[in-house]
Amino acid sequence: MYQRRNLSEELKHQLKNGTMTNRIVIANVIVFLLIHTVLALGRMSDKDLYPLIDVIFALNTSWKEFLMMPWGLFTSIFTHFDLYHIFFNMIFLYFAGNMFERFFSGKKLLLVYIFGGLLGGISEILNTTLLSSVYEAHHVIGASGSVMAIFTALAFYSPNTKVHLFGILPVRLFLLALFFLATDLIGIGKEGDNIAHFAHLGGAFFGFLAVQNINTSKNVIFQIERLIQKFKNLFKNKPKMYYTRSDQHKTDEQYNFEKIKKQEKTDLILDKISKSGYDSLTKEEKDFLFNQSKNG
Repeated sequence: MYQRRNLSEELKHQLKNGTMTNRIVIANVIVFLLIHTVLALGRMSDKDLYPLIDVIFALNTSWKEFLMMPWGLFTSIFTHFDLYHIFFNMIFLYFAGNMFERFFSGKKLLLVYIFGGLLGGISEILNTTLLSSVYEAHHVIGASGSVMAIFTALAFYSPNTKVHLFGILPVRLFLLALFFLATDLIGIGKEGDNIAHFAHLGGAFFGFLAVQNINTSKNVIFQIERLIQKFKNLFKNKPKMYYTRSDQHKTDEQYNFEKIKKQEKTDLILDKISKSGYDSLTKEEKDFLFNQSKNG
């Protein structure tokens, strides 16, 4: 008999077993609620806590301020103040993220989200620094750059895939991406425009890079994964030597590439199990999962 989960149980379930898209959406919503809880407590005690929230969560595009508070480059991509801002970003993220996970693993989605957002933030800092006579330093928040990275990656990987706008009008992903990019380019320099267009464009550029040389060691996501693996290896006790079946040595790059590809395949199979059950697996997928469990 199926027992319905309450809100707290469902939240824990999604954070532990849900898709990466759902986890990222939940993380954004939690940060949004936390910020507004703190602001509400401040209003109750007649204190303006907005400056404190800005210091903790927002990215200051002045390079001097950024060097003093570099964490804003990361925290800002999970931060929203306005209800409409988070609503539309999360709707866009939900659909783009779930579509992305049809082609790639949740781990790859997370990396595109984070590094697309980081490059978007860096783009805003460079814009303010190089064009200081035109653009004043400002605070940047929001997942828009990250979402643009995911959507642009999709558009370049599968350009002819169609989405139905408003459930009616079929539009190819590539054309939709071009429309968004054109909107940002047109919006640059407009007075009274509070949109971080350079963050969107920086995120889009990372999304483009993320799907170049997709199945080779030259791929930017593979390079990031390799750096992360090297960092993890610093905390391991003994270095290992790896051999092919013909007793030929593998380079670290070859070994790490194969390991990452196997892990991505494992993640996709586990996602399939969580959505459709073990019986939905093909014989090849079951054999692969069994061999992976034997190899640790």
